[in-house]
Amino acid sequence: MEAMSAYASLVTPANGIAALLTLLPYLAAAFFPELVIARVQALPHAIKLLSPALLCVPYILVAIPAGDFHWQACTLYAAFPVCMAVLLWQAAQLDSAARGNWRDFLLLIILGLSVDLRWFESAWPAHLAIFNKILLLDAGIYGFVLVRRLDGIGFDLRLRIPDLAIGLRETAFYTPIALFLGLGLGFLHLHRTWPGVLPIAGAWLFTFFFIAVPEELFFRGWLQNLLERRIGRTPSLLLTAALFGLAHFNKRAAHFNWRYVLLAAIAGLFYGRAWRRNRRVGASAVTHATVDALWSLWLR
Repeated sequence: MEAMSAYASLVTPANGIAALLTLLPYLAAAFFPELVIARVQALPHAIKLLSPALLCVPYILVAIPAGDFHWQACTLYAAFPVCMAVLLWQAAQLDSAARGNWRDFLLLIILGLSVDLRWFESAWPAHLAIFNKILLLDAGIYGFVLVRRLDGIGFDLRLRIPDLAIGLRETAFYTPIALFLGLGLGFLHLHRTWPGVLPIAGAWLFTFFFIAVPEELFFRGWLQNLLERRIGRTPSLLLTAALFGLAHFNKRAAHFNWRYVLLAAIAGLFYGRAWRRNRRVGASAVTHATVDALWSLWLR
């Protein structure tokens, strides 16, 4: 009862507006990419590079009413997206062939570590750290998709039939391997329950939008995409999958969780295959969301 009361206290007008402002850049770029790109490209150059400073507004709306405002965090959420936009604009000028500039990889390292190691989450009130992940995602989308204009990302969530078919096919390929290894290593535990259609659909949709798409955009749309231009198709798939696995080293454990790393790395191979088939983040996100939903509902 106390937990429900604590979560209910988070539903405030300020938090609702902050959530809308946080989700708007992500969903607009995902469902109206041509319109968003055209609008951003039409901005004067200085405004285009300074606009992402507005990503500090959701933090202000959430933190001040909660009595948990920190100037350093506010400055971070204003300055870091601008720095990203400037560096990626420079990368676009210096690397017109988009083979990958040091600025691309530096920013990916900072983004990846900040999310995986939760560098900035302490700035948020309790239970609201998810804002951090989505705001950093917004900064990445603005920089890589709208300013850098990196091609071949495939960030378009208007799913097509091939996206679903490829995504579910790769899920079918990975599932027997995951069951064999996961049950054998004691990482997976079968639960014979039926939560109902609505909870299953809700779990899949939440996973798709808040876990699968952000991770697939980062690892496949940005990282694998850039690595492929540098080291080739198969090496980039293998390296990105290995890094994806290592990103799970601290999940569900206080120590290095090698079982999770192993299964996540193998899953990354199939996520990468799904993305590179038509270079569509939606396809790999379908695989990722389906695998995670199956795990959370019946195998956790």
